[in-house]
Amino acid sequence: MSIDIGENLARAKTLIEQGQDAKARRVLQEILTEAPDNQAALLMLGGSYFCAGMLQEAEIVFERLVLSDPGRGEYSIALFNTLWKLGRTEEALEEMRRFLSAADRVKEKKTVKQYLGLVKALEQGD
Repeated sequence: MSIDIGENLARAKTLIEQGQDAKARRVLQEILTEAPDNQAALLMLGGSYFCAGMLQEAEIVFERLVLSDPGRGEYSIALFNTLWKLGRTEEALEEMRRFLSAADRVKEKKTVKQYLGLVKALEQGD
């Protein structure tokens, strides 16, 4: 039986907005069973895990997204934040370096700016 992915993404979004994250994650996992590379479902699932404090699960999802599109800023930032929150500072900084060396600086101007601002803040904190 085929599911309507768009409809189920909208349903998951509504569930998240209603604070029903566990139900939303089940809907997203159903989508991913049928469409394992659906980036919208993966991003929503990773974000839900992150917000729920399920950081190891979020890391797995965000790593998968980064591997699928290494130059996409929102995926890199999500992985960076997860690693940072896990206390894995060096791995988070390595993700930043990886992204900055791989990204299209024009297309990903916003993320590059975020990372450069973070570097500046870290330097001032030393």
